[in-house]
Amino acid sequence: MIIIPAIDIKDGRCVRLLQGRMDAETVYSDNPSSMAVRWASYGAGRLHVVDLNGAIEKRPKNLDQIRSIIDSVDIPIQVGGGIRDMETIRMYLESGVDRVVIGTEAIRNPELVTRACQAYPQRIVVGIDARNGLVAIEGWTETTGASAMELAKAFEDSGVAAINFTDIERDGMHSGPNIKETRRLAESVSIPVVASGGVSSLDDIEALLPLSSIGVVGVIIGKALYDGNIDLPSAVELVKGS
Repeated sequence: MIIIPAIDIKDGRCVRLLQGRMDAETVYSDNPSSMAVRWASYGAGRLHVVDLNGAIEKRPKNLDQIRSIIDSVDIPIQVGGGIRDMETIRMYLESGVDRVVIGTEAIRNPELVTRACQAYPQRIVVGIDARNGLVAIEGWTETTGASAMELAKAFEDSGVAAINFTDIERDGMHSGPNIKETRRLAESVSIPVVASGGVSSLDDIEALLPLSSIGVVGVIIGKALYDGNIDLPSAVELVKGS
């Protein structure tokens, strides 16, 4: 299992949102690439970069900041937000991004995921963001009738590199990860799963560690890092020690 710091970009700045609400932001830096350098220097295994404006406007909106992050660090980067077509996927991967995260289009247009996996094996991640077990899309502004597990199973044989599973109700709330639902999802598919949402302490990370045996390969951490509730070097050492 690896630790994956989140860098959410809105209007060119590094922010964190409360439960995905665009009107409930806290700004942590005017320079997202400086945060990327910081997390990389502390031993992060990967960075999770999200173009929040892109998620709402359905196309990349913070490209300059994302390209600056790519140029600033030498660890793998995955990018999500506003990825709706093969052209955008190609653009990101050719610019140095290691993986792209497809969220809304995974349910709107699952064929895009299949085609992208065929063109770029092991470089496509499906982002499944759930509210009360149901998938949310369009930057978490719309909840669908599809369950997280159903969506994950639909991509079982597509060649998806990983599934990012986020419990929206816990995101940014310091309430602890949803261990039960993360376990259920990981046990239901053979695709590696990355946990996200609610991780607020080293104890939360330790609680996730047993899930590595069933395919949980990473944990995305956001607000807890920025607020100082989790010391990244300590978190990295904890997962290495396991």
